[in-house]
Amino acid sequence: MKLDVRHNYLTLIVIHIAIGGICFLIPFLSKVVSLILFFGGLWYVIKNQNRNQEVLYVASYITAIEVFFRMTNGMHFSEYGKYSIIILMVLGMFYSGIKKGSMIYVFFLILLIPGILVGVQTLRFDTNIRKAIAFNISGPACLGISAIYCVGRNITFEKIKDILTTMTLPLATVTTYIFLFTPSVKNVVTNTQSNFEASGGYGPNQVSTILGLGMFLFFVQILFNSKNRKLVLINTALLALVAFRAIVTFSRGGVITGLAMIGGLAFFTFIVLNLKAKGRFLVYLIVGFILSMGIWAYSSLQTGGMIDKRYANQDIKGREKESKLSGRETLMNTEIQMFLDNPILGVGVGKNKEYREELTGIEAASHNEITRMLAEHGLFGIIAFVILLTVPMFMYLNNRQNIFLFSFAVFWALTINHAAMRLAAPAFIYALSLLNIQFTDANETTVHREQIN
Repeated sequence: MKLDVRHNYLTLIVIHIAIGGICFLIPFLSKVVSLILFFGGLWYVIKNQNRNQEVLYVASYITAIEVFFRMTNGMHFSEYGKYSIIILMVLGMFYSGIKKGSMIYVFFLILLIPGILVGVQTLRFDTNIRKAIAFNISGPACLGISAIYCVGRNITFEKIKDILTTMTLPLATVTTYIFLFTPSVKNVVTNTQSNFEASGGYGPNQVSTILGLGMFLFFVQILFNSKNRKLVLINTALLALVAFRAIVTFSRGGVITGLAMIGGLAFFTFIVLNLKAKGRFLVYLIVGFILSMGIWAYSSLQTGGMIDKRYANQDIKGREKESKLSGRETLMNTEIQMFLDNPILGVGVGKNKEYREELTGIEAASHNEITRMLAEHGLFGIIAFVILLTVPMFMYLNNRQNIFLFSFAVFWALTINHAAMRLAAPAFIYALSLLNIQFTDANETTVHREQIN
C-alpha cells in the first residue's frame, strides 16, 4: 500500500492543525498520539513488508513531530525519537536488506565502541552511567544505523517528495501549538536572550532547529508540489508563519540553517532547469526575497526591535556582546582541551560534563557535536567525523541528480554545531543525503528534469 500524502495534502494539514489545538487543550492526548504513532508505524511497515520504503515515511514523520512531543510531555522516554527511528531502520533492513556501501557506516559505529568502554570505566560512581552514555551515544547511533539503511538505496524523485511532504505535516501541529501557547509575542519579549515562552515552553534551540527545517520543507512544497495558485498561496502562508515563529524564538541557529538549506536547494535546482523554467524560478526567488523582508519587518515590529539586536549580537541596550556564540566558546575550548589531554581514546562517552566541571567548575553542555566527539572519542572521533563529512561528497559525485543532497548535509553540519544531536532530526536528515535519487523509476528509460510550474 503506497502512502499518497501529496494528493490529500490540504486535508492532512487541517487534521494536523487540529491535533495541535486538541493537544493544547488536553495535553494528555499527546502521550496517546505518540503511542499510536510508534505502534501504528510498526504495523504499517510490517504489513507492507517495506515494499515502498515505508520505514522512511514513518521515520520522517517521527523526526518532525519529536519536538511537539517534547513540548507536551508526550514521550514515554526521553529518546523516543532516536530509538523509534533505530527500530524502524533495523526493521527496514530485515525486509529490504542493505547495500554494499553500507559497510563504511558499520565501521563508523565500531569507532564509537572504545569511547563507550572508556566512559563506563571513568564516569563517577554517583552518575547514572546508563543514562549518561545513552544520552550522548543515541544520536550518533541513530545516524549510523539510519545511514546503513539509506546509503546507496535507489529512490525516485517522486517518492522523496512524498517523504518530505510526510515530514512537513507535523510542522503544522508544532506551529499551531506554539501560537496557542504564546499568541502574543510582544508580551513575552523583554530582552535579546533565547525565549522559552515564544518557543512553546520548550528549549528555543531545539524549537528553532525544527522550525528552520520547516521553512525548508514548506519551500519544497511551494517549489515542487504546488500545482495551482491556491496551493502556492497556502504553502506560502504556512512558510511565513513557520519562519516568523522560528525567528522569534531568538535562537539564531535554526533560522540560519533553514535559510542555508533553501539556498542550497535553490542553487542545485536552478542548474538542472531548462532556460524557460530558469526564468520562472528567478521570479519565485525575487518574490521570496520580498516575502522574507516582510516577515523580518513584522518580527522586528512584534519584538520592539529586539530581534534586530539579537542578530546583530547586541544586548538590550544595543551594546555588542563579548561572545558571538552565547558563551559556547568557553565550553568548546574545554572540550578541545580534553582532546589534547586524551588524544587517543578521549575522556569517554558522557564524561565531558564531569571533566569540564573539574577543569572550570562549569556544569553545562557545549551543544557542539564536533568538539564533543573529539573530547569523548579522541582519535576515533576524528576518523568517525571524517567519514560523516566525506561520504556525502562522494555520493554527490556519483549521483548529481540528488538536488536535495547539499541541503540535507548542511542541515546536519550546521545543526550539530549549535544543537548537537539532542534531536533525531540531524541523524535522519543526514541519512537522507545518502539516498540514490533518480528522476525516473527503474522501468523507465527517459530522464525528465523537474519543471517549475
